[in-house]
Amino acid sequence: MNNTFERIFTCITLIFAITTGQYVRASHITDTEKSVIILTSDSASIETQEIEVTASRIKTALPDASRIIGVMTQEQIGTYPVQSVNDILKYAVGVDVRQRGPMGAQTDVGVRGGNFEQVAILLDGINICDPQTGHNSFDFPVDMSDIDHIEVLEGPAGRAYGSSSLMGAINIVTKTAVHTSGQAHLEAGSWGYAAGGARAAAVNGGWNNMLTVNYGRSDGYSRSKAGHLNADMEYKKVFYKGGYTDNDIQVNWHAGASIKDWGSNTFYSAKYDEQFEHTVKTYTALQAENKVGRVHIHPSAWWNHNEDRFELIRGSEDAVKFNYHRSDVAGVGFNSWFDWTLGRTAIGAELKNENLVSGNLGEPLAEPKHIKDTDRDYTLGLNRTNISFILEHNLNIRRFALSAGVIGVKNSWNGMDMRFYPGVDLSVRLGSGLKLFATYNTSLRLPSVTELYYSVGGYKADKHLKPEELQAVDLGLKYADYRGIQASASLYYNRCSNMIDWIMDLTQPEDQRHWESVNFTEINSFGAELTANISLETLFPGQRLFKSIDVAYNYINQEKVNVPDIQSRTTLEYLKHKAVAGMHFNLPLNLELGVNCRYQDRAGSFTDVDGQVRPYEPYSILDARLQWSSGPYNIYLEGNNLTDKQYFDYGSIPQPGFWAIIGFNISLDSSCTR
Repeated sequence: MNNTFERIFTCITLIFAITTGQYVRASHITDTEKSVIILTSDSASIETQEIEVTASRIKTALPDASRIIGVMTQEQIGTYPVQSVNDILKYAVGVDVRQRGPMGAQTDVGVRGGNFEQVAILLDGINICDPQTGHNSFDFPVDMSDIDHIEVLEGPAGRAYGSSSLMGAINIVTKTAVHTSGQAHLEAGSWGYAAGGARAAAVNGGWNNMLTVNYGRSDGYSRSKAGHLNADMEYKKVFYKGGYTDNDIQVNWHAGASIKDWGSNTFYSAKYDEQFEHTVKTYTALQAENKVGRVHIHPSAWWNHNEDRFELIRGSEDAVKFNYHRSDVAGVGFNSWFDWTLGRTAIGAELKNENLVSGNLGEPLAEPKHIKDTDRDYTLGLNRTNISFILEHNLNIRRFALSAGVIGVKNSWNGMDMRFYPGVDLSVRLGSGLKLFATYNTSLRLPSVTELYYSVGGYKADKHLKPEELQAVDLGLKYADYRGIQASASLYYNRCSNMIDWIMDLTQPEDQRHWESVNFTEINSFGAELTANISLETLFPGQRLFKSIDVAYNYINQEKVNVPDIQSRTTLEYLKHKAVAGMHFNLPLNLELGVNCRYQDRAGSFTDVDGQVRPYEPYSILDARLQWSSGPYNIYLEGNNLTDKQYFDYGSIPQPGFWAIIGFNISLDSSCTR
């Protein structure tokens, strides 16, 4: 642990030295007007603050984007009964949140029928995906109080976020300190849950700094057959963000760590109900951009470090040795754009190296590397380098907007040649507040190291897997007006080839069955999405009780070659129907109430602890949050699964029934609530 924090603060020192040593000055250019209206199923009101989103290589004010981008603001997040980023995304209608353990223990997140490996996860625009596996991609070092907003981009996002964004991207954008302040919160609830944290921010002239620390733990909601805890969880987080800005430049940097231990129940095998996992993740990044000049330049550099220890039998290596993995991902990126007679052109490039050492994944190492605090060595590993180039052009002519470009990707893995993936986004303003859009985008995803090499404990991987590739078409309408009415409707079609999945042949004798990684044929998906939000405060200003109402629905149908007696872990399991709805009230005595409901109907099946194959059953979950605010004080009571519904998100792992949390927040800035 000491080495982890030493690494963080060493990186902070280096970043500080770099950013204070040099910057580029240039002449003035006027940017696009940034006043926006949020358009998302989770939006509670018309927003007046400046919000820019990244749906392409050029940051764009949200109303000017040619694609629908879901934006969940800090104000909205503060009304949800949630304890982690994973929980927040349950209310995004196009996102599939497959929870294995509550309160952020472990969650697989997909978009538009895709799985957890096919979504780019970003922290302040920096990709933090783990090349080992996407299972642990949501080990964020940030507390929810650090978040400014969350961007959800559905559909291929290669031009904006690179080759890991096959089905979409989720970008967690953290706050930037604007004045000196402090904040602290405490929570307690069901199953021995307790959490707390504090944040301090200091601003002086053009410099800003923010440091947050958090701790949480829970006994969990279940026990093993032997009576031991098997869904318990403990985490420690620290996050630092700093920056400097003046009239000419803006520089931002962050560093953070997440240390987490959790009982893994039957996460990876129904035969063992006392699994356990320990992860250590650290993140550092530096970004800069000039604010004036004919040419806009935005360089970035980052380093992510991940450590993972998995115990099939918790605390005992007598029967099965622990699995150890360590990965380092380092990268540099360069993005620039300039205006000329025919519009705005962007040019970008990225170089990223992924290096993993492991006890059971990869090729034999030339020299084994010692695993700290053990008597064992890493004997296997994989090193691959990815390089990409992006060219894009944006054009706006009155009511018409066009964004077109191409990304070229080359990876050292398996001697992959340079491949090109084009995309184009079109939009036309049909009237006041109404916009028609159409998009065609393509992307790819490289296999994770687990998909390539995990061949133990009933699994058999194929190291010659091909990259997944996707072509996607979107067509739709979006509407927003000054009365607080916002809505969108879209149709989309995805054609995915070389889809990677773990499958089991059920025709084999039970004692010979195993999960095998394969490029599981071609899958075509058709989907439709509807969202609507009404700010009742704005539409009916004479009343105060009703604040807002929002509803959304997403439908997906996947077409694939019918393969009888084949069970899938991911691609044949998708949310066929998902609906979310929420209503928010202003009550007397400074009280606010938010009630949220979600309905999910998943295609596919799973094998239960008795070896029986069972289909997923649809379910509805009702959540609520009641809070009281006065000045710097905020007290809240949250109830999740109010009807105590028994349901399954993933395999045979039952999810918790009703649970409650009470919390207290104090902030020197009364506008900054959780």
